[in-house]
Amino acid sequence: MDLNYLLHRHQVALMRVATAASPEAAHAHGGMARGYERRIESLRDLLGASGRMVTA
Repeated sequence: MDLNYLLHRHQVALMRVATAASPEAAHAHGGMARGYERRIESLRDLLGASGRMVTA
């Protein structure tokens, strides 16, 4: 999976949390953002990149 794609999808999920029409939608989008974050961190570890993501 492409790191840029995952970073983009993570950002989109965070924006959807901020503009969600209901608490349930915000929760669902937050779950997607956390899932992308885990995938990003795994890929960074695999690539030997240092540092961790800062979450909101």
